[in-house]
Amino acid sequence: MDARQAELLAGADAHELGRRLRSIRLAKGMTQGEVVGDTMSVAYLSRLETGARKPTVKALTSLAGRLDVSIDSLLAVEPGRDPDEVRLALDYAELALESGEPAEAAQHLDAALSRVDDVPGSGMRERARLLHARSLEAGGREDDAIIELETLLEDDTVSGVSRIKAGIALSRIHRETGDLGRAISCGEDVLAQLRAAGLAASDEAVQLTVTVAAAYFERGDTAHAVRLCAKAITQAETLDSPRARASAYWNASVMQANRGDITAAVPLAERALALLGEGHDARNLARLRAEVGRLQLELEPPAVDDARNNLQQAVSEMEWSSATPMDKAWTLLGLARAAFLTDDHDECRRLLSDVHGTSDGQSPLAEAEALALEGRISAARADTDEAARLYQAAVLKLSSIGADNSAAQLWFDLAALLEGVGLVEAAADAYRRAAASTGLRTRTTAPALTRESAS
Repeated sequence: MDARQAELLAGADAHELGRRLRSIRLAKGMTQGEVVGDTMSVAYLSRLETGARKPTVKALTSLAGRLDVSIDSLLAVEPGRDPDEVRLALDYAELALESGEPAEAAQHLDAALSRVDDVPGSGMRERARLLHARSLEAGGREDDAIIELETLLEDDTVSGVSRIKAGIALSRIHRETGDLGRAISCGEDVLAQLRAAGLAASDEAVQLTVTVAAAYFERGDTAHAVRLCAKAITQAETLDSPRARASAYWNASVMQANRGDITAAVPLAERALALLGEGHDARNLARLRAEVGRLQLELEPPAVDDARNNLQQAVSEMEWSSATPMDKAWTLLGLARAAFLTDDHDECRRLLSDVHGTSDGQSPLAEAEALALEGRISAARADTDEAARLYQAAVLKLSSIGADNSAAQLWFDLAALLEGVGLVEAAADAYRRAAASTGLRTRTTAPALTRESAS
């Protein structure tokens, strides 16, 4: 380290330097123990990363060597015009998102966005804006994420691949927030642009197709959704892309499951799981593993042990991926069902408490299912009054969703459970809501009937 660098170190902010050390270590995929080796203690490095201590000249020189970076990069010398520095900031942001740390990702993105105009023509501005939208979504700001993605799609200079990625994210967010019409229209608009540009045969185009299919399915157009998935599978098999094939098989599995054909859904999901395991998409691998586990619980008879193994592994993977609270809540709910099926009611209650704490209002459907399952535990223990109270709480929670196709099965289940505790009127209302959630409506004016007079 030269005198200039020593002076910079003396004036450096300990917290900012610590964040930079940690980000570089994570980007390298190294543990604290691997970084320090026998040069210093892990506890010392931990204090440096939290900003509790500032490294000495000797320690920073050693860390730069262990991390294989320059001392200047650790000190953030002359930021701004170096494309590699902006790219590195975006890499750190993406890594933070995948690690479930949106606040840290936002810090790196702020740094990258302030410099990205200095490196034109590199495609980094598009990547930065896509990551910014992901960061907004991960932070619970879906409306702001939608605006960012719409602005990106309105920009004629945005490349084809970035346009597809924005279309996938925008369609998915619209679907998850209940705006199915926009989820379909924005996805189909981008697909039409891809066909016109000759980009329909790509990994991302297959993913966009199945994203649009999911919106059609949620809207109740099951047949068209299944046809889209079948086409996507055919297209994906022509590509050398495990991710595209996994996406197509996964969505086909979900649709078969929702049609009630669990036997057909499980092998499709297992095929998708094997394909996704070949890649590096930690969040989706964990989500798919959880989906396989939940499907295995629906088999006749339920494959409880296999399901529990998949769900427990998914929980572990979600701890260090960019999985959302909604993803985690549904996975915990799957584990609670496995515990219920093996009569481990105490463990089931513990897991259901975790579901409520994890969801915290973000997934009312998962919370309603958790309340219904709690009611079933009370009913199994002959506590009818408590079971009735919990079923009614589930009804109240589910009512906040409205006539959503995804809620239809739970309304139907609740109707039977309410009947079981003598709440007949509430059960009849639940049956009506189940029908409404599938798209059935009462016809206020019956068609006129005519009689032919006997000749």
